[in-house]
Amino acid sequence: MITLDTLHLSIDGTAARLRLDHGKANEMGVAQIADWERLCTFLESGAVHSLVTWSDRLSSKGAPIFIAGANVPERADWSASQVKAHVRRQRSCLVRLRHAPVFHVAVVHGVALGWGTEFMIAADWRIVTQGARFALPETGLGILPAAGGAAELASLVGPSQALRMGMTGEAIGADEAVRIGLADELAVDLHEGLARAESFVTRMGTRSPTAAAAYKAAVLAGMGQPAEIRRTLEAAAYEHCVDVGEATIGRKNFASILAGEPAVWGPYARWTP
Repeated sequence: MITLDTLHLSIDGTAARLRLDHGKANEMGVAQIADWERLCTFLESGAVHSLVTWSDRLSSKGAPIFIAGANVPERADWSASQVKAHVRRQRSCLVRLRHAPVFHVAVVHGVALGWGTEFMIAADWRIVTQGARFALPETGLGILPAAGGAAELASLVGPSQALRMGMTGEAIGADEAVRIGLADELAVDLHEGLARAESFVTRMGTRSPTAAAAYKAAVLAGMGQPAEIRRTLEAAAYEHCVDVGEATIGRKNFASILAGEPAVWGPYARWTP
């Protein structure tokens, strides 16, 4: 089990659900990063196979909030070295979350500014509602989005769109986020978005956790690599599933799996590219 101080985590079998409701506007500060680091350690253990992140938080004026950026006021008296160390932790945390052996669905309802937009990079599937809004305001504060906004955003949206968002700080809505590839799917409202996320949770409950995690690891490790390296990763991930016995379970239960009956898979066995 896991205990978090500021993040609201619930676990049902092999599914984890994380509701954001902290601070003034779900801003990310020292306490939250510590919780995210604990959560990443938990996810890396293979204890759960899916994660849904969402928020039903509203501002004092009734506007929905997902993550309203970093907790900038808490840094007011920090030294330059403290600021840099904190942002390194943020960056490392999102990298770990991106590679965690779970299918992570983010359901974004409301504003996702700065770190909130960068958080999208760490999710495997991104559902946004009509109330979602995204922006990278950092260059207007004398810094830049440095938790993946400069290093990874272009891999999702292309360099032109990344430069538009990161350099000018222009905000975009849900339709535009889907159009440019920042988001994968549009939902009418939070209820519909969460229902869609739960459909993925149900599917993940029938999959071999070892095979699903190995597939994710091979895909992410192969991004940007030559075809020969991608094929080598694919072969190694496949053979890992054979070596730990998941392929045998699949073959022996082939008929029942086709009939819709869940197989009893082995314990999660990590594969590292």
